[in-house]
Amino acid sequence: MSNKPDAFLRCEGCKKVLFSKEFVKNLRVCPNCGHHYRLSADERIEITFDEGSFVELDADMKSEDPLQFPEYAEKLARGFASTGRNDSVVRGMAKLGGFPVSAAVADFRFMGGSMGSVAGEKITRTLETAIDERIPAVIFTATGGARMQEGLLSLMQMAKTSAACRKAYDAGVPYICVFTDPTMAGVLASYASLADVILAEPKALVGFAGARVAAQSSGGQKLPDNFQTSEFAYEHGMIDAVVQRKDVRATL
Repeated sequence: MSNKPDAFLRCEGCKKVLFSKEFVKNLRVCPNCGHHYRLSADERIEITFDEGSFVELDADMKSEDPLQFPEYAEKLARGFASTGRNDSVVRGMAKLGGFPVSAAVADFRFMGGSMGSVAGEKITRTLETAIDERIPAVIFTATGGARMQEGLLSLMQMAKTSAACRKAYDAGVPYICVFTDPTMAGVLASYASLADVILAEPKALVGFAGARVAAQSSGGQKLPDNFQTSEFAYEHGMIDAVVQRKDVRATL
């Protein structure tokens, strides 16, 4: 059986057939409808930062399953198999247009990009490094929220990362966050929304509760068609700009 990738694929958005090579060349964005597919952390790093400039830090950090939560160890193992890394956030030093930055990128393939104690620590260190080095912090989100398997240890990362955001603000260090699909729940309610500048890719899912819960809490009112999208968040002042993937690097 051949492992050769298919020459064609069908767009999840418009259902049109695409040439795989052209699709990849277009940064995994459908040229017909503009549907932005999710990227791995490595793909995001490759298209964003100066070639060969990214140096990963804290790659050996991993969760110890502090609560002995059922099947958590197996899910961590699957996350490692999917990404080759120990957790959902990759952090390091990089250059962007020749300027040094402290960077972190979430990978949705690792347990839905969820934030546990390791992810929270990496985000905090990303901001602390920016403060120490007097350079900007650039963080990409892709997450369903806090990691329930770590209970309160996960929820405390909201407070810890928020405190780091405040330290960066007080130090006058720029912090830029880029929302990608999805950016939800505990991450949205903490460090993601506290950036000095917030960008988002088109039609990214952005919200706190899931669509079903949001609909129930609306009291039966019909929600807008674009509810919980980056465009809706932009219209209501939560996001500074919705930026096409091909323009994110230049905008940053």
